[in-house]
Amino acid sequence: MQAQLHTMSNLFAQLGLPSEEAGVESFIAAHRPLENEIPLYRAPFWSDAQRAFLKEEIIEDADWSAVIDELNMRLR
Repeated sequence: MQAQLHTMSNLFAQLGLPSEEAGVESFIAAHRPLENEIPLYRAPFWSDAQRAFLKEEIIEDADWSAVIDELNMRLR
């Protein structure tokens, strides 16, 4: 079975955030830089549900992990 590739827009939609390119870029600009010592899922701007989703996907190295890593890098 081949892993599904997710986009940044898909991730933002999954998180319940504006998922068009301008919305993604606006979110990143508003929340960066995230301090390096704060794990992405512990950032103060996530809801409890968003935090749980991000943590689970990162820990399980699931389908979403590549695009979550990209978001993490863009927020640093």
